[in-house]
Amino acid sequence: MTVAYRRKRESKTNYNKRLKLLISHKTRVVIRKSLKNIMVQFVNFDPKGDVIVANANSIQLLKLGWKYSRNNLPAAYLTGLLAGKTAVEKGVKEAIVDLGMNESVKGCKLYSSIKGIIDSGVKINCSKEILPSDERIVGKHIAAYANLLKEKGEIDKKFSSMVKNNIDASKIEESFNDIKKKILG
Repeated sequence: MTVAYRRKRESKTNYNKRLKLLISHKTRVVIRKSLKNIMVQFVNFDPKGDVIVANANSIQLLKLGWKYSRNNLPAAYLTGLLAGKTAVEKGVKEAIVDLGMNESVKGCKLYSSIKGIIDSGVKINCSKEILPSDERIVGKHIAAYANLLKEKGEIDKKFSSMVKNNIDASKIEESFNDIKKKILG
């Protein structure tokens, strides 16, 4: 009996899937999410170890003036846009997506990041049907939910950290557009 690789035993790496991605000889776009952040990396394979060409983390959005959650659809899009712009500056023209062990769900924040990467100029083979709508990417659903909670008087429960810091959730679309302009320069 042979023992499986540690990362396979821990369900961190699917080696069959990784091999198929590496055979393509394209730069991989590795998208990972945590409880608070989104990370996007452009990675090239090297026998000695993967080489990161470009990366972005949603924490970088704070420096650009983002006041909202770093783990929602608009933040994922902006992080993808930021990473894609950096990758284009470093000569990446085409990439293949590596979602790792994340579940692929239509319109999720992972696909929001992919939409940001595509909008930055990197060619990715992805169906338009699986990407989130433009209304969701700019955060209209968040603003609508915040307005609904304001009417009910329950805004303090769901958006308590934003209320404490005097951040108006209904202005997320305006903030999104400002950050997008800063990224695209």
